[in-house]
Amino acid sequence: MRSVMTSAAWIGLAVSAAGVPLFAQLQDNSEKQMTCANSGYDNDRVRHCEIREQSLPSIGRLSIDAGQNGGTTVKGWMRGDVLVRARIETAADNEAAASIIASRVMIDGSGGQVRAVGPEQLNNSWWSVSYEIFVPQVIDLSLKSNNGGLNVSDVRGQIHFDANNGGVHLKRVVGDVSGGTVNGGIQVELAGAIFDGRQMELSTHNGGVTVAMPSHYSARIQAETGMGRIQSDFPLPQSIDGRSHKLDFSVGSGGPPIHITTGNGSIRLKRTDSQ
Repeated sequence: MRSVMTSAAWIGLAVSAAGVPLFAQLQDNSEKQMTCANSGYDNDRVRHCEIREQSLPSIGRLSIDAGQNGGTTVKGWMRGDVLVRARIETAADNEAAASIIASRVMIDGSGGQVRAVGPEQLNNSWWSVSYEIFVPQVIDLSLKSNNGGLNVSDVRGQIHFDANNGGVHLKRVVGDVSGGTVNGGIQVELAGAIFDGRQMELSTHNGGVTVAMPSHYSARIQAETGMGRIQSDFPLPQSIDGRSHKLDFSVGSGGPPIHITTGNGSIRLKRTDSQ
């Protein structure tokens, strides 16, 4: 049976093999960026938008469900609590109706979860919730979205994501990372000298995958695409055909596996110091 490492256990691994503090690779995020000014639009109906905030105690794990429509951005910060910023957007035939719908949308932040509950959505009205969530840098995350993107930065722990229609962007994540999206691309930006975690598993049915790493990075790459190309800024062993749809090789001195699969899309391994 596969052993499970909790977020608390990661604290004991706070120094990499190179002697560099792993937390030094993570950035402290405290700037609030989500506003109603960058919300969507609906030409046929009157829209309403509002931002709500609530602080939650951290219990070491957080499950986030964006619901039918809406994206989620999770940012690690150097605090011990969780700040949930929710953007509620509604649309109806008139302003009063749109405002009433928003008042009936509730954000549930109990029991280590974040989800929205609201009224039934009819043909002439709708509502959606997008999140900007600040979390401690050591935490386990489970993220789900149906129509919207997922973004995670500066978090260490067990991170799992599941997106239906939307892209995924992971930046400076560490730990045991896995997940996929049905329709959307995946972008990963790694920092440091080696992937500090058990493994990273990335998959998409329709979309490309880009993994960007420093030129001195070390990792084991397992990449496979059904219809698409695999491009690498890092040198491939002479025994590997550069036109192959499946690669298994080491970058630098190797390390924990980064497994990438896409059914219909290209894969690129990019050096962060290249264009």
